[in-house]
Amino acid sequence: MAEDKKEQEITEEIPEEEIDPENDPEKREDALKEATEDDSPAAAEEKQAEEKPEEKEKSRLFRNNRAEKAEKELKAKEEQVAQLTDRLQRQMAEFDNYRKRTDKEKAAQFDMGARDVILKLLPVVDSFERGLQGLSDEQKAEPFAAGMDKVYKQMLKLLDDLEVKPIEALGKPFDANLHYAVMHEEAEDAGENIVTAELQKGYTCKGTVIRYSMVKVAN
Repeated sequence: MAEDKKEQEITEEIPEEEIDPENDPEKREDALKEATEDDSPAAAEEKQAEEKPEEKEKSRLFRNNRAEKAEKELKAKEEQVAQLTDRLQRQMAEFDNYRKRTDKEKAAQFDMGARDVILKLLPVVDSFERGLQGLSDEQKAEPFAAGMDKVYKQMLKLLDDLEVKPIEALGKPFDANLHYAVMHEEAEDAGENIVTAELQKGYTCKGTVIRYSMVKVAN
């Protein structure tokens, strides 16, 4: 009995708040909860931010610097794209001009080549015309003359397809841009400066004179 009484006295002397939490389940659970909350990442980050405001300012400056750097890089890329686009457009325009100039030069060379061929054919046409004009009606009815007439007409059709046109001269006012006067005559009934005779027919090719008409002009 004495020992039980003594043990009871010792227990009553120990204050309630001094009892070890390890021996108290409720207090041990509260302590674990507080330790867990203190050790969580969110709590640690919040605690760190509260304890070190300069770190928060550094983080804000870092984010701002990254945003400014990204904006500068984007602006530089946009300028580079604009420069490349402008260069491409210039090159395309230059190529288009080169193509047009080349086509024009090719067309001019073709016209020059065609002009040389036409100039060599015109004397043959002149010979056909002189030969057919010297035939009588009976001779023109012969098969040989009829065949020559067909060949002559084929040549005229070929010249027409090449846009080669004869120059009208007889009875027209003299035009130095179309006619070449080799003779003059006094002809009061013809009028002054009027072409009275065509000695050699002139031709134009696509509106350009390739051979002037040789004419006689009245004074």
